[in-house]
Amino acid sequence: MAEETPPPVSPDSRTVQTALDILDGQSRPNRLTRLMPFLGPAFIASVAYVDPGNFATNIQGGAQFGYLLVWVIVASNLMAMLIQTLSAKLGIATGMNLAEQCRARFPRTVVVAMWLLMEIVAMATDLAEFLGAALGFQLLMGIPLFVGALLTALATILILGMERYGFRPLEAVISSMVGMIALCYLLETIIVKPDWGLIAYHAVVPHFSGAESVLLASGILGATVMPHAIFLHSALTQGRIVVRDKKRLHSLYRFEIADVVIAMGMASFVNIAMLVMAAATFHATGHSAVGTIEEAYRTLEPLLGSSAKWIFGLSLLLSGLSSSTVGTSAGQVIMQGFMQRHIPIWLRRLVTMAPSLIVIGVGLDPTRTLVVSQVVLSFGLPFATIPLVMFTRSPEIMGDLVNKRITTAIAAMIAGIILALNIYLIYKTLVTG
Repeated sequence: MAEETPPPVSPDSRTVQTALDILDGQSRPNRLTRLMPFLGPAFIASVAYVDPGNFATNIQGGAQFGYLLVWVIVASNLMAMLIQTLSAKLGIATGMNLAEQCRARFPRTVVVAMWLLMEIVAMATDLAEFLGAALGFQLLMGIPLFVGALLTALATILILGMERYGFRPLEAVISSMVGMIALCYLLETIIVKPDWGLIAYHAVVPHFSGAESVLLASGILGATVMPHAIFLHSALTQGRIVVRDKKRLHSLYRFEIADVVIAMGMASFVNIAMLVMAAATFHATGHSAVGTIEEAYRTLEPLLGSSAKWIFGLSLLLSGLSSSTVGTSAGQVIMQGFMQRHIPIWLRRLVTMAPSLIVIGVGLDPTRTLVVSQVVLSFGLPFATIPLVMFTRSPEIMGDLVNKRITTAIAAMIAGIILALNIYLIYKTLVTG
């Protein structure tokens, strides 16, 4: 009798089994080995925090105000860490993502309204990310924006095609791209030789310099805490490693906190490095009027040499490709969660790229379009943060992982600050110009 061939072991099943062994107390040689199976979801969510919208706001902030607004990035990322931790916890505790919870607990009319708004947010997100990647192709290779947009669509579909092999290969690809973006900005920071004393001071001492700096601070915040990433993170954790007993739930949650801190810490570094590069290069040399990504790219070469220009262009391209991939995935999660409808990922990619192709085709200013897209995102923030705080404070929903009172109080305060600043951003952008 022929010996039966065992089924192949996938990267996902190896990761899950290793994670369960660690949660059961089986020892591993070192902390990094223990942590590895749990790293991934936050790295995918963190892509939203280094997308091309951040390039636009951080370059403007650094060029106009030097290091003054570094503290805004630090504060924004600390807020984002808590919000993303709650989102991951919701998925772990309930096995449902934020959109599915909204569908289960809100009236039908509210669910439909939230879904429509989130679809608009998903398209605005896609617009910024799509445009950023197309701009990266144009700056690096001289490819026309429209052709660059088509290349972006193709690259996105190919990367998302890796989902058929499980969550681990896609996590590895996206995490690698985040790492390469961080490496690009590490090199930029070494090249520009910033004033570390001033950076340290402005990282912890809040300052504004007139209404324009408040507006830019709101834009930086709007580009940092993004609604689609909040919906996505809960979906990434809801079925990744499933445990139900109290001890293993708390242990899994602690590992997810580490995932969030590392991934968001890296995103925070990239954002600060963007602003520092603009401050040390443009503001310090009297080029405060540099306000667009294209101007920044072209101005870098005469000031710092061609290597700085190419590193900047490469980081923009990687940012656009990775965030466009994650944005499409988030749109899929939102549609499935709210409406329980699934469409092929390539079809969704084609539908959501339509507004981007129209914008590029009619020749709108890319950086201005990126900034306006951040305003549209601001409309969606209350519909992500408020339900998240409501659900995670409920013992009925969260069970053993319900928020402590202090956690809920801080999260509610953060949601209030985000709302207030984004209302100000919307008012200044749409009413006073």
